[in-house]
Amino acid sequence: MSYRSALASVLSSAIASSAEQTSLSARFPRASVAALSEAGLLGLTVRADLGGGGLGLNEAAEVVTRVSRLCPATGAVLRSHYAAVAFIEEYGSPWVRRKVAAGHHLSTLALADADADGDEGGPRGAGIRATAIRRAGDVVALHACKRDVVAAGEADSYIWSSAPVAGGGAGQTLWLVPADAPGLHVPARPSGAGPRGSGAAAVYADPVLVPADAMLAQDDGGLDGVLSTVRAWLAALPAADTEPAMAEAVG
Repeated sequence: MSYRSALASVLSSAIASSAEQTSLSARFPRASVAALSEAGLLGLTVRADLGGGGLGLNEAAEVVTRVSRLCPATGAVLRSHYAAVAFIEEYGSPWVRRKVAAGHHLSTLALADADADGDEGGPRGAGIRATAIRRAGDVVALHACKRDVVAAGEADSYIWSSAPVAGGGAGQTLWLVPADAPGLHVPARPSGAGPRGSGAAAVYADPVLVPADAMLAQDDGGLDGVLSTVRAWLAALPAADTEPAMAEAVG
């Protein structure tokens, strides 16, 4: 079955019937995301030899456009997922990429720090620039409050930005942070920008402990990665409502 046929089936069988309730109740569209997963559309842009659809930005943009017309919340989730997967495809492990390809892994972007006044309802100072500190045993402690994270508490992983581990640089380092990483906390919603039901909220690391090999690309190299990969996808993938935190984070 082509991706267009699969998408048409999901739109009619799952998304159309639940879109109004998703918006009215501001409830995360789990059934719609599950249907996209079953149809192979979460893995649309993963390489075919890893089990994915092997397709690219144009096809992803078409899928997001059609989904967003019926359900802006599901479209926002899919947009953030595809942008995150673009980076996972470039730097992630084959194991994670196969999980995405099989529809068993939803990812999202956690790039924008909350401001220093704790604008997500957290303590003042929560928005000081995200840090990464190496600890004993090849473990890194990430400390931050990320705002307006789509699918917060629903995604399986977050593309997470921090100051460089080495310190002293003005750039960013990016991490693939599992949703079950120790120390990760999502407060009660709603609290974020974006369509109702998209699950946009703050995500706290206080701190989050990850292995050093969770780093994507190289230390202090994440800024170029964001600008060249994630920004290109966010610019091309349509959004029913603007996700301001994403736009600010990638310049």
